[in-house]
Amino acid sequence: MTTGPHEDAGALPAVAARLRDLRRDARLTLESAAGRAGLSPAHLSRLETGHRQPSLPALLSLARVYGTTVSGLLGEAAPVPDPVVRASGAAAWEAGGWTYRRAGGAGRALQALRVHVPPGDPQGELVRVHPGEEWLYVLSGELRLFLGDAAYTLGPGDSAHFDSLTPHRIGTLAPAGAELLFVHTLLQAAAGPCLGGGPR
Repeated sequence: MTTGPHEDAGALPAVAARLRDLRRDARLTLESAAGRAGLSPAHLSRLETGHRQPSLPALLSLARVYGTTVSGLLGEAAPVPDPVVRASGAAAWEAGGWTYRRAGGAGRALQALRVHVPPGDPQGELVRVHPGEEWLYVLSGELRLFLGDAAYTLGPGDSAHFDSLTPHRIGTLAPAGAELLFVHTLLQAAAGPCLGGGPR
C-alpha cells in the first residue's frame, strides 16, 4: 500500500498507534508478534512508529494475529446490524415439514424463530439432548411438549423455558398444527434446535 499525495497524512500515525496498542493488549512482545505475522521485529517496529506504511499482506497477517479485521486495524467502524426484523423481509423456508421464519438477528448468542409445527408427528419418536436453553411461546394451536418423562399440552399464550440437556421432543396433534415463537442458545457443538430440521 502506498500513500498518495492527496491522502490524509494523519492516517499513518493512527494506524501505527493502533498496531502498537493491539499488540500490547494481546500481551505480545515485538518479537513474538512479528514472528506470528511473518515479519521481522525491525519491520514491525517501523510500522508501529509510523516510519513505514503497512502493505495489505502485512495488515492481513497482523489482523489474524490480533484477532481483528483489516478494517478494524484501519479504524473503520463496522456497520451496526439492524435490530428490527420486518415481517415483509422474513422469508419462510421449510425443512422436515416444518415452516420457519427468522425472528431475530443471525449469528447472535440467542436465535429467535417463528415456527409452524405441522399436524401429526413428523419427528416420530426423535428426542433431542444438547447443551443450552430453549424457550417457546404458543401463538396458536395446541402444542405437545415432552420433557424427560413428563408430557405437557400448551395452548395459545402458554410458554415453556427449559434446559435442553433434558431430553425433549415437540409436536402437535391439532388439525391446523401450531404456531409458536422459539428461542434457543446458539452453540456450535449443538445438533441444532429440536424443531424439525430447522437451521442452527
